[in-house]
Amino acid sequence: MKNSAEPKDLAQLLAALDPAADLAHRHLWLIYLLNWVRGKRDSVPAAVGRVQLFVEAVAARPDIQVRLRAWWATLVDQVDITTLLADFGFAPRTALVSEIAERLRTKLLPGSPETIDASELFMLALPSAFDAQWLAALDEATLNRLVMLLAQDNADERAGGATRWHRALLDAITYCAGQILSTGFAPELRLRMSESARDAQPFHALIRDVESLRVEVLHALRTPDRLNETAQRLRERLESCRAAAATVYTHFEDNGISVGLVFRLRQLRERILRVRVLLDCLLSAQPAVTAAQLMAQLVMVGQERRSLRALLASNSSLLAAKVAERSAETGEHYITRTSAEYRSMLRKAAGGGALMAFTTLIKFGLYALALSAFWGGFMAGINYAVSFVLIQLLHFTVATKQPAMTAPAMAAKLKELGTGDAIESFVDEITHLVRSQVAAVLGNVLVVFPAVLGLAALIALATGHPAISEKQAEHVFESLHLLGPSLFFAAFTGVLLFASSIIAGWTENWFVLHRMDSALHYNPRITGLLGAERAARWARFLRENLSGFAANISLGFMLGLVPAFAAFFGLGLDVRHVTLSTGQVAAASATLGLQVLQMPAFWWAMASLPFLGALNVSVSFYLAFSLALRAQNVSGVDRARIYAAIRARLRTAPLSFFVPERHRPVPTPAQG
Repeated sequence: MKNSAEPKDLAQLLAALDPAADLAHRHLWLIYLLNWVRGKRDSVPAAVGRVQLFVEAVAARPDIQVRLRAWWATLVDQVDITTLLADFGFAPRTALVSEIAERLRTKLLPGSPETIDASELFMLALPSAFDAQWLAALDEATLNRLVMLLAQDNADERAGGATRWHRALLDAITYCAGQILSTGFAPELRLRMSESARDAQPFHALIRDVESLRVEVLHALRTPDRLNETAQRLRERLESCRAAAATVYTHFEDNGISVGLVFRLRQLRERILRVRVLLDCLLSAQPAVTAAQLMAQLVMVGQERRSLRALLASNSSLLAAKVAERSAETGEHYITRTSAEYRSMLRKAAGGGALMAFTTLIKFGLYALALSAFWGGFMAGINYAVSFVLIQLLHFTVATKQPAMTAPAMAAKLKELGTGDAIESFVDEITHLVRSQVAAVLGNVLVVFPAVLGLAALIALATGHPAISEKQAEHVFESLHLLGPSLFFAAFTGVLLFASSIIAGWTENWFVLHRMDSALHYNPRITGLLGAERAARWARFLRENLSGFAANISLGFMLGLVPAFAAFFGLGLDVRHVTLSTGQVAAASATLGLQVLQMPAFWWAMASLPFLGALNVSVSFYLAFSLALRAQNVSGVDRARIYAAIRARLRTAPLSFFVPERHRPVPTPAQG
């Protein structure tokens, strides 16, 4: 090519073909040719027609044929297609973080055609999903004519020996098998396989089976029966390797999930599938057609290779499932179904509200220290975290922490929705859940308000000054005004509540995955320091309470520090927790006295409290419920029937959403 300007039509493309050009311009010619083939990317038949037109134009010009074959020979000599066949679409290192960095580099930085890496050239030449469509649509006659135009006059290939394509496929199969073997022998996977899978040793003979296949393909006197037997043996070996690797997932179910290990397992499975595809191409009676289909598949692999979202979604789905599962186990404890459980929830919420009264006043005390934004937020986070942990240890409850835990428990029941009875049972659970939330919110709010009033009065008697100044009191009413940004802040607080549940599930999964409870129980240094019985108690205590500690501590620090960080970036974000906000209104009311009843600002603030609670609860529940639905792979649910059943329950028994019913008949199958 004389210059790098892109030719606009076929005549210019053929004129620009120069097998003696430098590496970059030879590859640019290929890119320009494929740009011309795909056109406007709006018609597959049109793209196929342009390929046929190219073949006919080259066939009619012997001089072009000579140049095209010389160009092709130079291309395949300098660019090894084996790397494309064996490694394209796979991470260069079996680590999730490095693969994320690699995909970001691919998305953000341009590629260069001056490369001998077939994978890089492939992504530049065939960058769109449309390429997969027209490649798959090419007919056998056109493909065979194209192969004849590109093929060199090779006596061995005419005699039936292995072609360059066969050798490339064999090399790619060998490279893939080596990667499969390396991953299968990695100790972090091997030790998590089932005992029977380890005893079967499926990975040990994999390379031997691949070498047997190579001998059968390259041997000039090979027979179809021996070749087919060797190929079938390799397929069976690959299936054994896949089955052995799949037993690791059973270990995850019982012992926690590692996203990094899930990533390696998915890479292993994809390698095995790639070997199967390459093997089918190797044995195909229509090599040109199968080669085009393989290229079409690799185009789609390239699309996936660019997607950061697909990588994170595929490798975090199991972790999401485990987090949701652990949250579901915890969430069951927050759903009340009987009058006794309802009263117990009210008592626990009342206890939580009483403790939150102290938290509210300590927060105002921290304001008096006039700390910097970060240290003020940090100390507020400690205040919240300590309060939440105390509430947990005393078996009290904070209403807004429940939805993120109860949502996965609800989503788990959606998998059972197959009959009318199941729908009715699910609506029962909805009523139980709403009722539990109402009880918890009421218990918190109805106790924290008088508790703060009482504590503020004691402080005023003891010191001679109100707990907070009049200016602070007025600021409280202003910040909680119904028509201000409080509702948005309450929704944002719901996001933080959901995030704390994710941190809790992840922490517990990490604890179980690394068998920390067993280490605490049996580690000689720990048992020597604490004694066997005390070590066992600590191990059991942490196993039962670690999730709660992680949720409470993370939530406390997020409530304290997120507003400080948001202020640093000028975002103006704040948090509105219904229980804390109620306590703040009570403290402000104690300062201003009975005259507060005549202040519109007081009533606007009081009016906002129910909405704050509703947004705290609903946002965190919605996010947790959505995650649980994806993690549980719940699909095909007739939501219209669920909504209709909920509306019917609201009409027939509206009080069931607020107070437990004493007697309710069990629905029969006919009623469902």
